[in-house]
Amino acid sequence: MKKPIGETLRCLRMEKGLSQQQLADRLHVERSSVANWEAGRRMPDAAMISQLASALGMDSAALLAAAEEPDEAPNVILVDDESIVLSGGLPVLREALPCANVVGFTRPMEAVAFLKKNPVALAFLDIELGRASGLELCRELLRIRPRTNVAFLTAFREYSFDAWETGACGFLLKPLEVGAVRAQLAHLRYPVGGLL
Repeated sequence: MKKPIGETLRCLRMEKGLSQQQLADRLHVERSSVANWEAGRRMPDAAMISQLASALGMDSAALLAAAEEPDEAPNVILVDDESIVLSGGLPVLREALPCANVVGFTRPMEAVAFLKKNPVALAFLDIELGRASGLELCRELLRIRPRTNVAFLTAFREYSFDAWETGACGFLLKPLEVGAVRAQLAHLRYPVGGLL
């Protein structure tokens, strides 16, 4: 079932960290207009869709495509070869993204198998995965599903330059923190409704 546009607007607004009033101020409309759109009592017209998209930092097509996504919890994966990092990171992701289905993997090939069967909205990848490379894993995931957002995790800042060459949209230092994860949502290449 597709998400109503109002729910999509609410999710995208929250991901940007905006209140209804702040979005209304950007659009030069009353807060009640935003509330009515989000509740599905009214629909924004075509001109307002364009203004909404601009205020949310996306284009109109991306906003409408977000509303076309199935009304299911988006999948978020964490891939790290150390189970202790998974045991600490998964609860942080679940707290930061309470509406997402969060899954962890210690083996890159398990993550690839999951991605082949399931759309993944956001993947957090360790850069050093034992003998495997998170950089190569990123390229493989994006080859399979090009609209997957990828953020790298590492304890080493010097990897950041290599990470940007893969098509990733983010880079976080370990350990994961709720605020850093939520801040990353503003930098997604492909905005995803329903993460918060």
